[in-house]
Amino acid sequence: MLRQYELVEKIKRYDPDADEAMINRAYVFSVQKHGSQKRASGDPYFSHPIEVAGILTDFYMDDKTIVTALLHDTIEDTLVTYEEIESLFGEEVGRLVDGVTKLSKIEAQSENERAAENLRKFLLAMSDDIRVLLVKLADRLHNMRTLHFIANPDKRRRIARETMEIYAPLAERIGMYDFMHEMQLLSFRELEPEAYDSITRRLESLKEGGGDKVARIASGLQLLLGSAGLKVTVSGREKHPYSIWRKMQERHISFEQLTDVMAFRVITANTDDCYRALGIIHGRYKMVPGRFKDYISTPKRNGYRSLHTTVIHGENARIEVQIRSAEMHRESEFGLAAHWAYKTGGVASPDGQAGWLRDLIEILDQSHDAEELLEHTRLAMYQDRIFAFTPKGELHQLPKGSTPVDFAYAIHTSLGDQTVGAKVNGRVVPLRTVLENGDQVEILKSEGQEPQPGWLTFAVTAKARAAIRRYIRHKQRDETVALGEKLYEDIVQRLPVEVGDKAVKAALKRLKLEDRAALMIAIATHRVTDGEVMEALIPGSTESEGVDPSGQHKPVSIRGLTPGIAYHLGDCCHPVPGDRIVGIRQTGEPIEVHTIDCLALETGQDADWVDLAWDSRSKGGTARLQVIVKNQPGALAAVANIFGVNKANILNLQLVNREGPFHTDIIDLEVADAQHLMRIVSALRALDFVAQADRV
Repeated sequence: MLRQYELVEKIKRYDPDADEAMINRAYVFSVQKHGSQKRASGDPYFSHPIEVAGILTDFYMDDKTIVTALLHDTIEDTLVTYEEIESLFGEEVGRLVDGVTKLSKIEAQSENERAAENLRKFLLAMSDDIRVLLVKLADRLHNMRTLHFIANPDKRRRIARETMEIYAPLAERIGMYDFMHEMQLLSFRELEPEAYDSITRRLESLKEGGGDKVARIASGLQLLLGSAGLKVTVSGREKHPYSIWRKMQERHISFEQLTDVMAFRVITANTDDCYRALGIIHGRYKMVPGRFKDYISTPKRNGYRSLHTTVIHGENARIEVQIRSAEMHRESEFGLAAHWAYKTGGVASPDGQAGWLRDLIEILDQSHDAEELLEHTRLAMYQDRIFAFTPKGELHQLPKGSTPVDFAYAIHTSLGDQTVGAKVNGRVVPLRTVLENGDQVEILKSEGQEPQPGWLTFAVTAKARAAIRRYIRHKQRDETVALGEKLYEDIVQRLPVEVGDKAVKAALKRLKLEDRAALMIAIATHRVTDGEVMEALIPGSTESEGVDPSGQHKPVSIRGLTPGIAYHLGDCCHPVPGDRIVGIRQTGEPIEVHTIDCLALETGQDADWVDLAWDSRSKGGTARLQVIVKNQPGALAAVANIFGVNKANILNLQLVNREGPFHTDIIDLEVADAQHLMRIVSALRALDFVAQADRV
């Protein structure tokens, strides 16, 4: 543990103007307030905040950040208050300590909810001042270093998993790679102990079998570049066990099949020398195709710059070489901390390297629950990146597997919402097209467009998925309320007297519902029955003569409501406008719409039925046909011609059976209404090629 004078001396070495008195006060305050508290290791508790402060001095952090590290657990674990911190150490330190503090011992029902709530508070605190993240990462790193002292294995695994899934990616996103690698290594050792031991033993055996191979190769690279007149520093190491294990998992290969287990770093004087060094290395050794990455011309989103290449070395080994200038190396070592070092007097802003943080904060507002928040955050932090350009040449980084929808939302949420199509490299493509590195993407938009639920099947970025889900939730609520209003109108018509606002307010109290919208949602999703609504509005009304709670006066129109949002069209009968339809209400679910002759209705005799009707202006639906076609050349073309002549679009065609001279096809068609469909069926039946055509 660092002693008081040792900590002060470390800070003074890089920041002679640091507030020594404040640091000393914070050191003593932390020791006194934590008093006799012990850690799981048996060490005094105050050793932890002091070690966290020591970690941050290695990154040349300003004095207020160091003081925050010393005090970061006092509010949570002692009787100290925020006001006390603020009065003794100032408003800025008070705010930072408050941001780092776990504000409450969250009583969540599940591990995911607890993790999500911690993450939510954490990200919001980070958005005010990124130093909160720096202190928290140092805090988590020291906790991981002492994780083995915790006796409960389940608790160790929970902490390790949270570190692997949240804190290590956060460290990577702000360019603090040493933090990331150590967190991953310590988490990996806890989560996969057998794999960790196996890989570690094999790395040790490689050293023993081949002597110091890493040193020999590093020396050779140094000599090669030096002889060309470059002043460079070359260092090498075996790759981290976790990095090796992850590659083995991704490529489904054994350790013996993994060829590039060594990595080398070349530090040059300037950017020009980086490219000169690359040319010399490629001129001497064969490059492995597809393994070169230029993060200098197109830096990573966290600001990381370097050249990465993999070559076949003379000792029949694939080696990875990273080439960067001394300035780039400093930034990669310190990451975002470099912007907060004492010299810069940084500003409390999430700009610069942490621009991605704004997207995470937006995702916080759009996430519906704990599971969704964690999913979106992991998506935003974890994925490998590609680069794509707008027609004006603006660069956007996206996760691998991204589509034009993801690209549109990366530019702006409103553009994503209004997307109707896209051009990639000048060609119109489907929205589900996966983008490649270097693609030029032009988004086609329309003010009348809205996000489509189907986009969730191919959108991969957290920002896009969060925005689409948020829109669907809002639309689902609005349309469910609208459907509830229509059902409510039918209910009140069956009452013996008119219903006013006073009766509605009384009904809300009796049903324990918040407002009128909540009542409409409860009616539409069958959380309350028609009889319960009638009784709540006018007590005793269902006992009146002539009042039938289950009866209805007229069909309820579903005009203006979106299939799949306020109601679902039955997959068994595929109703289209013009069909006679009924709805089945099940508690907590959207109404399911069926044709009046659907066989599924026979199994739902006890369900609550709603008489429904299409509006006269309702157009467009999906119908399913079963067509038995003669197995002859030109038969399918004749069938397709019928669809074309009748302006019906084929959505799906599946051959389900081939028997003798016939084959049976199931065809999903986009039609205007039931009459349109019947004209198509009649035309099919008239074809010599068609033995039978029926609606499914």
